[in-house]
Amino acid sequence: MIKVKKNRKDNREFKQLKEQLIGTRQVVKHTKIGNLWTHEAAVRKKLKQLSQMDGRSIKGFDNLVMDYRELLDEISQRLLADYNEKNQTQFDFEEIIQEYEAEYLSSGILTALVSSHIPSLMAEAFQTHFPHNPKDEYPEARALKRKVYLHLGQTNTGKTYQAIQRLKQSTNGIYLAPLRILALEIFERLNEEGVACNLLTGEEEVIVEGAHHQSSTVEKLNLDRTYDVAVIDEIQMLGDSQRGAAWTRALLGLRCPEIHLCGALNSKDVLIEMIEDCGDEFEIIEYVRQVPLQIVKEPFKLSEAQVGDAFILFSKRKVLELAKFYRENGIKASVIYGDLPPEVRKMQYHDFINQQNIILVSTDAIGMGVNLPIRRIIFMNLQKFDGEEERWLTSQEVKQIAGRAGRKGLYEVGYVCSYGRGYSFLKEKIEMEDDPIQEAVMGPSEAILEIEGLPLKEKLALWSTTAIDVEWYRKMDIRDYILILDKIRRYHLSEEDQWRLMKLPMDVHNEEVLSTLFIFIDSYFVRGEAELPKPCHGEESLRTLETYYQKVNLYYSFCKNFDIPFDLDWVYDERLRVSERINELLVNGKY
Repeated sequence: MIKVKKNRKDNREFKQLKEQLIGTRQVVKHTKIGNLWTHEAAVRKKLKQLSQMDGRSIKGFDNLVMDYRELLDEISQRLLADYNEKNQTQFDFEEIIQEYEAEYLSSGILTALVSSHIPSLMAEAFQTHFPHNPKDEYPEARALKRKVYLHLGQTNTGKTYQAIQRLKQSTNGIYLAPLRILALEIFERLNEEGVACNLLTGEEEVIVEGAHHQSSTVEKLNLDRTYDVAVIDEIQMLGDSQRGAAWTRALLGLRCPEIHLCGALNSKDVLIEMIEDCGDEFEIIEYVRQVPLQIVKEPFKLSEAQVGDAFILFSKRKVLELAKFYRENGIKASVIYGDLPPEVRKMQYHDFINQQNIILVSTDAIGMGVNLPIRRIIFMNLQKFDGEEERWLTSQEVKQIAGRAGRKGLYEVGYVCSYGRGYSFLKEKIEMEDDPIQEAVMGPSEAILEIEGLPLKEKLALWSTTAIDVEWYRKMDIRDYILILDKIRRYHLSEEDQWRLMKLPMDVHNEEVLSTLFIFIDSYFVRGEAELPKPCHGEESLRTLETYYQKVNLYYSFCKNFDIPFDLDWVYDERLRVSERINELLVNGKY
């Protein structure tokens, strides 16, 4: 009796499913893609109902199962086609269900794709394109017999000077700088001393006739060239989450038999690990200060400013406020902060060096820069916001900044003090041993473009979460890359073009600069114009001019990256004009 009732129920349900099929087909046919996934789920549910009737000897059962399965496949193929179109991929429906049919039937095509098919494909592809050990990404460098010289010590100890002397003796060398202004300084120094040298940064190329040397920012290093001698400055930057990958890439990938690394002592351990792992020889040269540092116990008073004082604060606003205070009290100040164009920094340095301005007010941007005649460093703050939190300065940060005091040949002692009760803190930080840098930061290479099956954004995300087998490396912070890729997603560009845009040197958090980027993309990729529109600006306030300078740089970089003809003379002239105007505003205190 129970079996009879069960059969009757099955027959009723079967009849209902059969009657619903025609209506479902019609609904699916007219459903927009955005709502189609609900129908996919409904059809999968009906197939599950049918599977529970299997073996009941219901007439027409196999045909109905086949019809529903064909409908499910039709829906799923539409969903997959939409995914492929949106993500510029080419996933094959048959290939997915052949391997993951059970997951497809239980959870849908996109779940089977994203949860199983893609990870399987990507794991294999990543193993092929990214070696377990980052050093193996650079076989040409591994084939060379290299010797690395580690010039390590505190700021202002002559590390870079000694390395540059060896560079000058070479027939073909390169200097790699953390900042454009440092690359420019070495470029000018070498040419003045009779060593023909080119300049290459993200903002300019200056080719000198007969030059076999190059001064460059580290990000612009061409690993396809071979050099006799290379100097990598501020090598401790390889531990920086945002920019460190450029230093790691340079050290691992340089095709050069003689490499000089200049930087802080706390980078020694990780550098030795990397160098030995590469099979290179190395020699350590440690430097000590010739001019002693003296920490002043008494808190600094604003009325005690003297010639050669450098005041350190950790925001542009505070720098400008203090400079204005001293200007109003008859003391001229040079001003340095991160947003300042290099040409303006040079002007401000010049006025301080020549004592047209007797004091310097700066952010920690002074920690990496040209040597200046600083007698005393005054910390106006001992905490800084690092982009994520307000925190106390580290020992390495204190030493990097404090070390600028007491230029050799000018002062016998360099003084360090604080505004407020900071003596004990400064003394502790200067005397303590820095926390060693544990890991070098590595970034994704262009090999990621060779991996098919996922959009670039998703590949980068997957790359960032893939474990590294070697303990002294970690992945870089790719949030800025992801931000750019999200912003340009609507343009449906090729991965090669996305990569080039992602690598443009610009402040991705400046909305005005981003708006200019979109203007350029619309011009070049959407409208197909032969030339980009030149950026423009309105009022000549300090903030507006600084942003405009960044827009001019973006114009230059965009044109260079995509081989677009542009007015180079206009770029150089406009930069100089804007820099002179910014400097004028700073000199006159018109912020």
